[in-house]
Amino acid sequence: MQGKILILDAIATNRIVLKVKLASAFYQVLQAANLTEAVTLAQDHVPDLILTGLTLPEGTALDLCTALRASPRTEHIPIMAIGSRAQADCRRVALQAGVQDVLLKPLDDRLLLARVRSLIRAHNAAAEWQMRDDTSRALGMAEPAADFIQPDHVVLITGDRRAASVWARQLRPGLGCRFSVEQPEAALSQRQPVGVTKSFVLVIPPDPAEASAALQLIPALRAHAGTRHAGVLVIQPRPDPGLGASALDLGADDLMTDGFDATELTLRLKALMRRKRMAEQMRATVRTGLRAAVFDPLTGLHNRRYAMPHLTRIAEHAESTGRAFAVMVADLDHFKQINDIHGHAAGDAVLVETARRLRGNLRAMDLVARIGGEEFLLVMPATSLADAQAAALRLCNDIGSRPFDIPGCGAPIEVTISIGMAIGGTRPAGQTPEPRLGEALMKAADKALYSAKLHGRNQVTLSRPAA
Repeated sequence: MQGKILILDAIATNRIVLKVKLASAFYQVLQAANLTEAVTLAQDHVPDLILTGLTLPEGTALDLCTALRASPRTEHIPIMAIGSRAQADCRRVALQAGVQDVLLKPLDDRLLLARVRSLIRAHNAAAEWQMRDDTSRALGMAEPAADFIQPDHVVLITGDRRAASVWARQLRPGLGCRFSVEQPEAALSQRQPVGVTKSFVLVIPPDPAEASAALQLIPALRAHAGTRHAGVLVIQPRPDPGLGASALDLGADDLMTDGFDATELTLRLKALMRRKRMAEQMRATVRTGLRAAVFDPLTGLHNRRYAMPHLTRIAEHAESTGRAFAVMVADLDHFKQINDIHGHAAGDAVLVETARRLRGNLRAMDLVARIGGEEFLLVMPATSLADAQAAALRLCNDIGSRPFDIPGCGAPIEVTISIGMAIGGTRPAGQTPEPRLGEALMKAADKALYSAKLHGRNQVTLSRPAA
């Protein structure tokens, strides 16, 4: 099934006609004859979309919005209302109340189904991000709210700059955002400012051939890295159901079929900006969660969760290219004494400074990860034995030769580090690749580290190559 749709209409014939159209498009359809029944079904089944008449036996579509928003289970269900031309003025009121769209009879099947697909697609995307956001928050990874959000930026895409300037003057008081006007061919060349929610209003030319060409800008905006999450609203100069359906299926977020209307466009843009801003905030939270999942919060280095699969990828690449690579396991010497004598805050500061020195002495392509309390994993791709030994000795010297100045400690703290190292990726031609080479090298380097500890610490010990 494509999705679950609840039809609310007091007239049985209307419900049946809509059900036939939707069922033929493989939607699961529920029916309700009044507001109370609809709210109950929504609570029990949580549909992906509700189609309702503007007027109902127990109220209006606005009353339905109010009832659904009162429950966390149903507050995010999108609503599309259907009315007659005589109710055209009610469209603005419904949009202001939270209805996503209002279609006026007679309904065109192509436009109806395209609008249904568009609303359900947006609803499912929002639900997926909401689920990820909820998971991140449950794990304590929520991103704090921004102290300052830059104003939105609306780009009017049209060949008629004079008309667009008039529109911008009419829209600016109700939206309070920045407007710019672009020719269709220049819309993708503008870089999106950081922190600005950009929305595009694409004005379709009246000429059919030019209109079809203008619609191709929608997938281009969706494919562009800087605009793929931007809001896109399409304005048709006059009703054209086929063209409107194409615009929605190509990725437009919203559609106005009867030309420019300042009040309606303001309402639609406000709703579009609100949805896009919420989606961006949820994406930011998820990005924060992903970062927290693979980075050590104290040192800023990658953690074991990231380091192990990355080591595997480096080993596989080395096996395929025949280029040697180095794996080192490093451990601070007598770190427990630092904690016991100077306190855990000083110990944390030592770890942070150690991470900085390790990172500063290696290449950008090298992996530096904190894999334990005071233990670090270093992986150097495309590195010979001689270069790896030189790098390891340089690291030992940089840690041990310069005492650590730690705030709160009376004197600098002497710190040394021991390193165990193994070299891989040097197997003879024709020899069978070693399975799980990365893990094997890490174990070999760990054994070499143990040997370095036994033989006095503050030194580099080399393991025999594992391959």
